[in-house]
Amino acid sequence: MKIDWAALGSVFGVSLVATVALVGLFTLGVVGLTKHEAAASGGGSAALARTGAYASFALCAAAVAYGIYLIVS
Repeated sequence: MKIDWAALGSVFGVSLVATVALVGLFTLGVVGLTKHEAAASGGGSAALARTGAYASFALCAAAVAYGIYLIVS
């Protein structure tokens, strides 16, 4: 049996980048919701924080859905 180390390294690198990006997006969403609660009396910045948080969560959901699509197809 021969292991293709270049392909294994490529898969590892893409997996690492995708994982860090997904965790980072989710973290931005949580931080956005925290800022929304802290600035609830502020007005404009609270709405912007909530919108950014929802956008981050939507991108996370889209990435997960795409991953499931790749696995199924």
